[in-house]
Amino acid sequence: MRVANQQDAQAFTKLFEHFAPRVKAFLMKSGADPTSAEECAQDVMATVWHKAAQFDPARASAATWIYTIARNRRIDMLRRDRRPDPEDLPWGPEAEPDQVDALALQQETEKLAQAMNALPEKQRKMIESAYFGDLTHNEIADETGLPLGTIKSRIRLALERLRHSMN
Repeated sequence: MRVANQQDAQAFTKLFEHFAPRVKAFLMKSGADPTSAEECAQDVMATVWHKAAQFDPARASAATWIYTIARNRRIDMLRRDRRPDPEDLPWGPEAEPDQVDALALQQETEKLAQAMNALPEKQRKMIESAYFGDLTHNEIADETGLPLGTIKSRIRLALERLRHSMN
């Protein structure tokens, strides 16, 4: 609470010394290599410092809150790691699609644009940020100031609407 209410650096130092090694071990048990786990643990603890004011002891203990942040960061790391590196992507001229494929792609694109425009503005902005802006849910939350749960709910609802519109 001293970190949250007073930005007490000494209290944070104690919190860091206690939790950083435990968070790193937690991340390594979940499959992260030592370097990634260290990097992620540092990021988690920086988030704890910056977002300490959002901690609510009535909702969870400090440990639960910190490990939840760590779990979410680990998920973000896994998502990021699944994306291919630019050098792994094929490059060079691609074969021209035949006219039937090109027409089908154009129709699908138009249908998706209509479905996107039919979404409520708040949901559309979340989809655009996540899929076209290539932002993680945490980055969207940081950018908008909205709770992470709200971001996830809006994206989930928007994807469900898009799925129905595209069928």
